[in-house]
Amino acid sequence: MSDPKVFISYSWTDQTHQELVKHWADRLVSDGIDIILDIYDLKEGHDKYAFMEKMVTDPEVTHVLVICDKKYSEKADARESGVGTETQIISKEVYDQVEQSKFIPVVTEFDQNGEPFLPTFLKSRMWINFSSSEQENENWEQLIRLLYGKPLHVKPKKGKTPTYITSEVPLPTSEAFAKFNSLKQAILQNKSGIKSYRRDFLDACFEYVDALRIRERPSGNLMSGEKVLEDVNKLKAVRDHIVDWVLIESESGNNSEFSESLIESLEKLKELKSRPPEISQWNDTYFEAHSIFVYETFLYIVAALIKTRAYELLHEIFSTHYLMPSTERYDKKFSRFDDFYGYSETLQSVLAPQGQKLYSPAGELIKRNADRSDLPLYDLIQADLLILLMALIAEQDLRWFPHMYYYAGYTKEFPLFIRATQHKHFQKLAVITGVDDADKLRELVKAGYERLNVSGWYNFRFGSNFWTALNMDQLDTLR
Repeated sequence: MSDPKVFISYSWTDQTHQELVKHWADRLVSDGIDIILDIYDLKEGHDKYAFMEKMVTDPEVTHVLVICDKKYSEKADARESGVGTETQIISKEVYDQVEQSKFIPVVTEFDQNGEPFLPTFLKSRMWINFSSSEQENENWEQLIRLLYGKPLHVKPKKGKTPTYITSEVPLPTSEAFAKFNSLKQAILQNKSGIKSYRRDFLDACFEYVDALRIRERPSGNLMSGEKVLEDVNKLKAVRDHIVDWVLIESESGNNSEFSESLIESLEKLKELKSRPPEISQWNDTYFEAHSIFVYETFLYIVAALIKTRAYELLHEIFSTHYLMPSTERYDKKFSRFDDFYGYSETLQSVLAPQGQKLYSPAGELIKRNADRSDLPLYDLIQADLLILLMALIAEQDLRWFPHMYYYAGYTKEFPLFIRATQHKHFQKLAVITGVDDADKLRELVKAGYERLNVSGWYNFRFGSNFWTALNMDQLDTLR
């Protein structure tokens, strides 16, 4: 079956309505559908009436979406303006071929009696409800399957790409957003085939991130700070998509499938910050943007799992040995969570142009980009401290310095650790650490602290503050 080609007929009711129609058009494009919309395809000098007639009568146009609000219905019935011209053409087509499903009414507004605003010639037709964002998301798959000629009850096979998302177009972040909406609705409605929706979503995220990787040697053999900053900002939307996914799935109860998918995604993130195989000569600055993106996303994932109390999953993340990218498998095949750590040499001049020495350019950028109300900077600092704790008690020589703690200010108490003063909450922390004895945990932390101090990897001049922030002295002292 050939890909659908869809013309959208609508009324320029107001700016808000125009933007809504554009949003739907863009979302359709992200699902592999060829869209014809006046703001994209009708240019200055074109005959608008010839354009309308061609779009409605052209046999290559498989469907016409008729966006029906009050204004459209009034103009259509009165044969007024461009809408009236279109409806004269459409109504003849409809009445001449009653059985065809080329014309699909999309209702966006209802009257005071709860009846949809529809032109007279479409009142007998079945319609799709897009009167709210909730209705849009609920009925989106129905529309896509209708356009592709696939019945709603026919589910795509697991592991296969559904036909309705086939697209030759480079993936924008809006595609990941569209795929997340589909996944979210599948989870909330407990649909079968969630694994396929999840794969669609993650593939869209990772393909977008991969497309921004450096594959050609830049001029001067160094990445500019401006370019690193630009790419990190482009990747910020994907960071949020992934965090939204982690939040909703970690609360849904499908922990086994989600856990496996999250570990695989973390391995993929590790690959995306590494050197692409086709690059044989490189400078580490080539990969700084992706290094910061992965570092930031890992912090947010840990913060999200603390928020949803997914303690067993946190333990799995910290105990897993991650398969290293093929371009980094020299003397070892696996790495631990400390490989998600990121840094930047080039951002200093961009973020502090007046010569101010930044404590951590990567941390500074993460702080500036911490704009989520559900996971504020405070939560990232707590996540950073938990990762430090796990690095300190690890049997291997793991290294993690909590740069975000620099931005804690006067906030030195964090709920995960303060609550662990009580035995029942310490048991939750014990699930994460795998250490159920507070004295043993204190010994491991001290040993880890000495190990990092002796190595000289970082000056732990804030060491006593870390101990206090982790509430080490008070852990499991209230029964």
